[in-house]
Amino acid sequence: MARKTRTVRSEDREHQVLVDDDGRVSVDDAAPVTVHVLPDGTVRIGDDPAVTAWVAGDGNLRWVYVGGDVFRLEIARGRKRAASAHHGSLSAPMPATVLKIRVSPGEEVAAGATLIILEAMKMELPVRAPASGRITAVHCREGDLVQPGVSLIDIE
Repeated sequence: MARKTRTVRSEDREHQVLVDDDGRVSVDDAAPVTVHVLPDGTVRIGDDPAVTAWVAGDGNLRWVYVGGDVFRLEIARGRKRAASAHHGSLSAPMPATVLKIRVSPGEEVAAGATLIILEAMKMELPVRAPASGRITAVHCREGDLVQPGVSLIDIE
């Protein structure tokens, strides 16, 4: 069984997160918990269907909403991954409202450019271009309520 280890910073503390191929996750030396990613983008922690979370990310930052609280985590990276070509669509990481659309079809964008700004749980979440490319379609309007996994922008 393969195991991935990540260092995660939460405020001023660092934690060691171990993730097994079977979906079991443990933080520091705590007992492992099985994490299930559901089709609607929510994450179920353990086997209790009432314990769910939503995760939003931008670069090395992650915001985790669980039990009425939002936690800001930073993933410590030892080395930067090489950029890869990206073709496809971008979607919301969690249920959100479209605040601002910054691009239109046909526009060329650079890697990391902010394409859309979403609002979820009173946080602004930028959706950024994963690589340089051309916007081929925008599937939402400002003010729309969008769901995870639903295409917002197509880029090639």
